[in-house]
Amino acid sequence: MTLNQLLYFQTVAHCQHFRLAASELNISQPSLSRSISNLEEELGIILFERKGRTVTLTKYGRIFLEHADRILNDVALAEKQMKKLAGNSGHVDIAYVFPLAAWYIPHMVRQFLAGGNNGNISFNFHQTYTPEMVSGLKSEKYDVIFGAYVEDEPDIQFVPILKQEMIIITPVGHPLAKKNSVVLKDLEGYPVIGYDRNSGLGRFTRRTYSSYSMTPNIICESPDENAIASLVAENFGIALVADVDVLDHFQLEKLHLSDVSLQHTVYMGYLRDHYQIPAVRNFISFIKKEGTKI
Repeated sequence: MTLNQLLYFQTVAHCQHFRLAASELNISQPSLSRSISNLEEELGIILFERKGRTVTLTKYGRIFLEHADRILNDVALAEKQMKKLAGNSGHVDIAYVFPLAAWYIPHMVRQFLAGGNNGNISFNFHQTYTPEMVSGLKSEKYDVIFGAYVEDEPDIQFVPILKQEMIIITPVGHPLAKKNSVVLKDLEGYPVIGYDRNSGLGRFTRRTYSSYSMTPNIICESPDENAIASLVAENFGIALVADVDVLDHFQLEKLHLSDVSLQHTVYMGYLRDHYQIPAVRNFISFIKKEGTKI
């Protein structure tokens, strides 16, 4: 059974006449008759009652028409959806780490939608951790991700988009806030709230401590700056964090390091040599051009 046979059957059922149906389908009447006969033979059931030049559906033909209408309607919807995705009304699934949720992602997506012919493109937004994003990208759950760089992922193209200064945050009135200058090793003198070790910034801060031969007293790990800043503001400890917008919502001290310049780079990632619909390609190009200027 083919889609053409279903279309031919549907047209004959609606026209109730082989000659009229053949004319509508732009095929010869003998070809149409053969196709319907082959379909009836394949199904093992008679679909039409022949009455002179006209035909009517049998009881079983009416049942089959319900299925044919549903199948052909689904095919038409699928074709419409594919054409939509291939045009200016596509869809993009993006995932990103928490620090980008407050401003960068909403701002860049809004700027993208406001430009060119992008207004009809839709987005799904997912906030998660870098390891899950990489897994989701490789399984095609996500089209584009924003997070930390991950080594040994040759199938993923990572593009640097942002650099975040690493600073120390403390409760208001903390002894470190009274110093004229603060150095990285000052962290060793106090309880430290760390990032989740499996996150991009968790790996970054641990590599930093190792490279400077430091062993800070990490009393707990938290998933993001919001959770870390909440604990610091309540005097549970201090922290080395990326200087992101959410910190401004807490009562705490932001201290810049005087001895080293630590910056964490955020990357956009997407699959190399992988088919992308125009909406995804255009969004990636937009971020490469505009998203690195922030």
